[in-house]
Formats: sequence, structure tokens, C-alpha cells
Amino acid sequence: MRIGLAGVGRIGAFHAETLRDLSDVDEVVVADLDADAARAVADKLEVGYAASPAELLASGVDGFVIATATPGHAPLIRLGLEAGVPTFCEKPVAATLDETLTLAQLVRTTSTPVHVGFQRRFDRGYQRAQQAVAAGELGFLHSIRAQTHDQSPPHAAYIPTSGGLFRDCSIHDFDIIRFVTGREVASVYATGANKGAQFFSEAGDVDTAAAVLTLDDGTLVNLSATRYNGAGHDVRMEVLGSEGTIGVGYDDSLAVTSAEPGATYPSGPRHWSFMERFLPAYRAELTAFAAVARGALASPCTVDDALQAFRVAEACELSRRENRPVSLTEIPGL
Repeated sequence: MRIGLAGVGRIGAFHAETLRDLSDVDEVVVADLDADAARAVADKLEVGYAASPAELLASGVDGFVIATATPGHAPLIRLGLEAGVPTFCEKPVAATLDETLTLAQLVRTTSTPVHVGFQRRFDRGYQRAQQAVAAGELGFLHSIRAQTHDQSPPHAAYIPTSGGLFRDCSIHDFDIIRFVTGREVASVYATGANKGAQFFSEAGDVDTAAAVLTLDDGTLVNLSATRYNGAGHDVRMEVLGSEGTIGVGYDDSLAVTSAEPGATYPSGPRHWSFMERFLPAYRAELTAFAAVARGALASPCTVDDALQAFRVAEACELSRRENRPVSLTEIPGL
């Protein structure tokens, strides 16, 4: 199988290396707007090179992986669909809700699969939580706590194009809440604050946020996100039910120091980035995409899934700006 990849930044170069090492993949070909960067990655990894994504697709590939900056996602998905090539795209599939809606409508008219890169669906902890909920092990769910706390903020130039903390960061929580519970978000009430670098405020963004989500069965979700968690990269979920509670992210890497006398848990080492935290999940999702590309698996995370997570992010941002609860019925959908 021959896989093409567009975008050779940090996550793109990692994906290229992962794909190269998969037993089902015979050849990887990379392309980037920065031709020199693409050639450097191709030479380093000893993989193929194409001058552009269009040339890459025209050369004949069995799968297409998109790991460019967000503005390139929707146009490249369209290229992949026009070529009839199974496509993997990092989240988000588009920069705006309107563009996401248009893309979701387009994908519904084609049989070519698109797999969206919400890697937490391939994390074993979240998968175990989903299995526990589906099997009824926890009884009825009443509460969920979810958090994504980055150890340090991205560079200033990234923030104005990121879409904001809810769309860029918490969107992973919105997707995994749907995945674990099998429910949809009915309403949100969100807030945010800035206590760090000025560039967040200058971009109209926040560096810390919180939200209460109500699911369509009445389950309550308390969610938090921050760019400043000096203790380490901290991503967790607790699912609380009438018969039990299960927690994701509670191992020795937990970025918390216990205040209890004599406590030695967690013993470390801690994770300092999302790449460390989700390294096995990234590998697992690309293994799954290889199966999608060869027709052995349906897309495990569709553009419709990405749309629903984006709608929740839009609702949270609207709630934060207007300081009021927002029903998901206010946010356009399909």
C-alpha cells in the first residue's frame, strides 16, 4: 500500500515515520508547501517526495493523510475526495462552522471514506471507559469530569489562527465525551479568563476556561482547559455512575502532587506534551486508517463526528462571549 502525506511539521513528520513503519504500508510519499522541509523529512526518513499534494495524489496513492495547518484541511480533503482516495485529516476538518457544514454535506454524497484524527478514541483508557459505560458496569451516569491542561502555551503566532481554546483544545474532550457516553450535548454554559501572556487577550482568546455541559439524557459534565499547567500535561476523565466510577489518565504519570502525608502516588515520570501522553494512540489511529484505506474498516471517526464536536465548541465560545447558557439548537447542524 502506498500512502501520501501532506504537511511535514511536528505532527506530520511523526505521522510519516509511523506510517513508514506499519507492516501494511509499502511506501510513504510526503509533500509540503515548504518544498525544502518536505525534502528534508523525506531524506531523513528515507521515504518518497512529491512537489505538491496535487502531484502526490496524481502519482497514485492508496491513502492520503493531511497534517497541514488548519487552513489547508478543507481544500485538501476536497482534493482527496475528487481523487477518490481514502483520506485521513487531523482535526479540525475546517476552520469555521459554515465550512465544516459544507464539507460534511459533500462527504455525505461520496463513498470515499474520511477519517478525522481525534486520537483519544484510540487511547486504551478512554476505550475501557467506553466499554464500561456500554456494558452498564457503572449503572446510570450522573456526572463526568473532563480536562485538558497543557503544560505550557503554544507560541504567540499560533493563537490568532487556532480558533480559540474551546475549538483548538477542548474539542478533543467534546468528541471523547460523545464517544464514551454515546450521548449528544444538549446545552452548555461556559466561561474563561486570562492570567497569562497578553497575546491571548489580544487575539480575543482565553488561556483558561471552564464549562458545564448537559447531555441529552441529563448527565452533567464539568469541563476545564488551560494553557498553563506547570506540573505537566494533564488530560483526564472521570465517569461517575450509580454503581461505580472509572477514571482515565490516573496512572503514575499523573501531573499532581499529593498533599496527603506519606503518599507516594503518583510516582512519575510525568508527561510534558500531548505527543508523550498519546503516543500509542497516535500509532493506533494510523494503523486503523491503513485498514480504512484498504477497505477493511469503516471510518472510526467521521466528518459528521467532527461536526458535532465543532458545534459544541461553537456553543461554548458563544456562551463565554455572551455570558449565558446556550442550547445546541442555536448552533446550525445537519
